[in-house]
Amino acid sequence: MLDEDQQSIFTNWLEEHGSSVMKVARAYTLTSEESQDLAQEILLQAWQSLSRFQGKASAATWFYRVALHTAMNWHRKDRPRRTRQQPLIEVQTVATDGSSSAEQVQQCETVEQLYAAIAQLPKTDAALVLLYLDDLSYREMAEVLGISGNNVGVKLNRAKKALSALMNSESHELGESDES
Repeated sequence: MLDEDQQSIFTNWLEEHGSSVMKVARAYTLTSEESQDLAQEILLQAWQSLSRFQGKASAATWFYRVALHTAMNWHRKDRPRRTRQQPLIEVQTVATDGSSSAEQVQQCETVEQLYAAIAQLPKTDAALVLLYLDDLSYREMAEVLGISGNNVGVKLNRAKKALSALMNSESHELGESDES
C-alpha cells in the first residue's frame, strides 16, 4: 500500500470510527489526560497495523479490535501506577435542548457511574459492553472479539447483569452517603 493511499484510508477510517477510539480509551482510564494518552496510543497502533489489514473484516471491526487490544495491553502494563491513583470525576456537560441543568447534571453523573462500573468488569466483559453501547450487531461483536455469535449473547447477558448489579450497588452507596 502506498503511503499516500495509506494516509487517505487512515484519515477516512478515523473520521468514521474515531468516536469508538475515544469510547474505548475512556472506559480503560481514570482521567481525561490518561484517556487522551491511550487514544493516541490506539491511533499509533492502528497506523502501524494498517499495512497488515487484509480486508477479512470490516474497517469498523478491525479498528475496534486494534483499539480493544491496545487498551487491554495498556491497562495491564499500567496497573501498578493506577493502583496508587484516584479517579478524577470530570463532568463533560453536553448541551441538550429543553433539559434543565439539574437533568444535565444527573445525566452526567449517570454516565460517570456507568463508566466506573464498566471499569470494574473483567476486560472482555468491558469490551463487550462497549461494543454493545456502540450498537454493533452480535455478528460484529463476535468478529471483533474472536468468539461465536452465540457466545456473544451469553457473555453479554452476564455482563449486563454484572453491570446492573454494580450500578445498583453504587447508587445504593451514594444514597447512603447522602443521608449521612
